[in-house]
Amino acid sequence: MHPVIERVTQRIESCSQALRAAYLQQVETARQAGPHRGALSCGNLAHGFAACGSSDKQQLRSLTQANVGVVTAYNDMLSAHQPYHDYPQKIKQWVREVGSTAQVAGGVPAMCDGVTQGQPGMELSLFSRDVIAMATAVSLSHNMFDSTLMLGICDKIVPGLLVGALSFGHLPCIFVPAGPMPSGITNKEKARVRELYAEGKVSQTELLDAEAASYHSPGTCTFYGTANSNQLVLELMGLQLPGASFVNPSSPLRDELTRVAAQQATRITDLGTDYTPISKIVDAKSIVNGIVGLIATGGSTNHTMHLIAVARAAGFIVDWDDFAELSSVTPLVARVYPNGEADINHFQRAGGMAFLTYTLLEAGLVHEDVHTVAGFGLSRYTKRPELIDGKVSWQQGPQASHDETVLRSASAPFSPHGGLSVLSGNLGRAVMKTSAIPEGVEDITAPAIVFSSQHQLDAAFKAGELDRDCVVVVRFQGPQAIGMPELHKLTPPLSILQKRGFKVALVTDGRMSGASGAVPAAIHVTPEAVDGGLLSKVEPGDLIRVGVHSGELSLLVDEATLAQRQGAQADLASSHVGMGRELFGGMRSQASGAEQGACVLFPALSPEVTRGQ
Repeated sequence: MHPVIERVTQRIESCSQALRAAYLQQVETARQAGPHRGALSCGNLAHGFAACGSSDKQQLRSLTQANVGVVTAYNDMLSAHQPYHDYPQKIKQWVREVGSTAQVAGGVPAMCDGVTQGQPGMELSLFSRDVIAMATAVSLSHNMFDSTLMLGICDKIVPGLLVGALSFGHLPCIFVPAGPMPSGITNKEKARVRELYAEGKVSQTELLDAEAASYHSPGTCTFYGTANSNQLVLELMGLQLPGASFVNPSSPLRDELTRVAAQQATRITDLGTDYTPISKIVDAKSIVNGIVGLIATGGSTNHTMHLIAVARAAGFIVDWDDFAELSSVTPLVARVYPNGEADINHFQRAGGMAFLTYTLLEAGLVHEDVHTVAGFGLSRYTKRPELIDGKVSWQQGPQASHDETVLRSASAPFSPHGGLSVLSGNLGRAVMKTSAIPEGVEDITAPAIVFSSQHQLDAAFKAGELDRDCVVVVRFQGPQAIGMPELHKLTPPLSILQKRGFKVALVTDGRMSGASGAVPAAIHVTPEAVDGGLLSKVEPGDLIRVGVHSGELSLLVDEATLAQRQGAQADLASSHVGMGRELFGGMRSQASGAEQGACVLFPALSPEVTRGQ
């Protein structure tokens, strides 16, 4: 193992001892009753199988065969989730083939961030993760299940399902993807048309044509945003079958992988000899593996919050210092849009997860000695699935990239360091996705231009007020303010300013997500403006330094002047009502900071167990 990877892992284990021990005790207490249907009264159990067929009823009465609980995030609003429409019936049949049963335990909401970008509904997006976690717990609370299958892919959905599943840590859990849509027009071309539209050079019809040619069929969007980052992280954590992440929907291999996952869920229960609960899989080593994979590929910055929340659900304390230290030694081995021109299908053809896992293992950057849903050892994930005589067979994956413009070995990477930086200074702490920032972009010191919404910036850009070197501040966007929406409307105008030759950077307590691009963006600033952050005291014209390389985030105003400022106030009332936002007031008021996962599910840690205390 690389000594830094080992050191970070050991530090996470050491500082988390009390929390992890309490979590494992909770898991053991839940396990002790054995198959939980045995704890149900006759009336309880009769309700539980009333709608089943006669053969399934007999199996459920016997208490000796596995019953698999399916939690589904299906809807046909999300292109990525539309293929799930017939998964439950297929899973039930495939599970019956091995003498077990399956039931749909419940459904969870699934928001398409692509539909809600720039819209009021986006202000519910981040909190939907915690709603999904709670809905998963409700789904599994019937005590009918010996293992679980999670049907989810996209942005907040996978982290929510995972946090919910970890609250039932005594149950085995396998995530079942549905795969990416085939490639449409290139992501670079899509971005070009968006920028032309922002400048008023193409019509709305032309823009819609380009968007529809990019997002064109069932399956996950092909750029490397949070959805595809979810799949990569899950696989490296051992929570999906090897090579399952990026097989296109409706292909014979996709169906067979789902069959194997369904039947594997019956084999790793506490009823047999290969008991592998999710609490055994998700430990400090697997969490580090997931973070390293994310960093090595320039994945979504959303995971600087999601993986912290996931770790906490499993009894571990992780913070941005861990991400930064891992990034300092993790090479960047992938170039997938917005960190390159390729899409996720090109990544798959270049060697995909099998080669990525192989090269990270060879370099000692991920732990091999981990439990997975496929058995012990991450080396299983260097193999790729193939159909042989109609059945899945795992064959040795490539040990060299098939396309070094997309995927490289850890010994000859695109960059010796990962795609993520942590910034610190008097403005607080923030993260920056650096993998897509062009070479030659230096640390930026420039006057601030201050906004309280992405819509204000859009108007200023169209009025020609931003044609200068500037640090754009968009504040009052954090979790306590308005739910921390993604601010994608900022990307085209800021990219245009950069291409015009201006030095430009973004500072915000909101999110930019997996689509963070070429403009240096200090995002997730914490503490946020409404929670005492210095961001609230920034005035137009103040000099701000954004350290692309130095890691600095500083407001260059003397302390005496700052002491005289009261701090701006924003009228956020319009973001607190309408589109269901009034129902989330309690979550906004109790949300933790971005570095604590922007979460409402866990109590604040006391000083004696937090990092560095």
